[in-house]
Amino acid sequence: MALRIRFTHPLRSFDASVELTVERGETLALVGPSGAGKTTVLRVVAGLLRPKSGSVTLGETVLLDTNAGVDVAPEHRRVGYLFQEYALFPHLDVAANVRFGARGNLRAEELLERFRIGHVARARVSELSGGERQRVALARALARDPAVLLLDEPLSALDTHTRSGVRAELRELLEDLNLPALLVTHDFEDAATLADTVGVISQGQILQLGSPSELVSMPADPFVATFTGAMVIAGQVVGTANGLTEVLLDSGITAWSADHASGPVNLAIYPWDVSLGHTSEDDSRLNHLSAPVASIAPIGNRVRVHVGPVVAEITAASAERLELRPGAIVTASFKATAARLFPR
Repeated sequence: MALRIRFTHPLRSFDASVELTVERGETLALVGPSGAGKTTVLRVVAGLLRPKSGSVTLGETVLLDTNAGVDVAPEHRRVGYLFQEYALFPHLDVAANVRFGARGNLRAEELLERFRIGHVARARVSELSGGERQRVALARALARDPAVLLLDEPLSALDTHTRSGVRAELRELLEDLNLPALLVTHDFEDAATLADTVGVISQGQILQLGSPSELVSMPADPFVATFTGAMVIAGQVVGTANGLTEVLLDSGITAWSADHASGPVNLAIYPWDVSLGHTSEDDSRLNHLSAPVASIAPIGNRVRVHVGPVVAEITAASAERLELRPGAIVTASFKATAARLFPR
């Protein structure tokens, strides 16, 4: 059964207006900054917020219809909700937390074993690790035998070391559940890993909806490009040649793009599309920018290097081979086809 959401609701400084369909077995992620209206969507589905107008249906079941005066109480909606801070009961042990709202002790026992938390069934929440707390919260959400699963920033409470492992476990779980699942996050990497479809939301409006690869390869505007990891640099189109557009960036550097544009523009480029070297290749398809290294930041087995107005993401082995250090002059190169232009 599919989850269908359509509503409009005034928030503090804007009106949230959302229309979404999440199919059975699909995970849809809404990604955006704090205050964008992400959690509002979850609250409407869960019945914790009655919007000014709209409807929520789950298969043939109407959970909300403001025109018809239907608003099913939260406790009567088959909705599993994983809250951002997990909202576990500190005065109860793990088993009692999972059993809360369950349709029977047998269901709770099955979930304790499924999430590998049976051995801490008698422990209090304060005695658990971050990963264990998340498993308890997920088990409690599923103990109600929900028809839809809602997840609010499911990985934000975890440290970096724990996060990647739990992210993989959560993705596997979502695939196995075969439920419509809706999650919200401010982290595009989490959204891209966990979801089949991602919507970028800002000020209560969904700017673009598509697969993670579609959003990265064809961002609809600079906001989407920035949120999916691109650098956005302001500039001015100054001419065309050989089918390419010449842009004078505000930093004073010239770049070329395969996109057609005119006037003031924003140029978007992803760090992984930028390569570094000590010399420039004689290739008209490439942009070459020579500047001092401003900063070097290791991220796992990769390194982010700030060169002039751009950031390159390269392997740690490449960084070592190039003997990179702050102040060293290197050349950053990227294809004209990788430089996207948006009107400014």
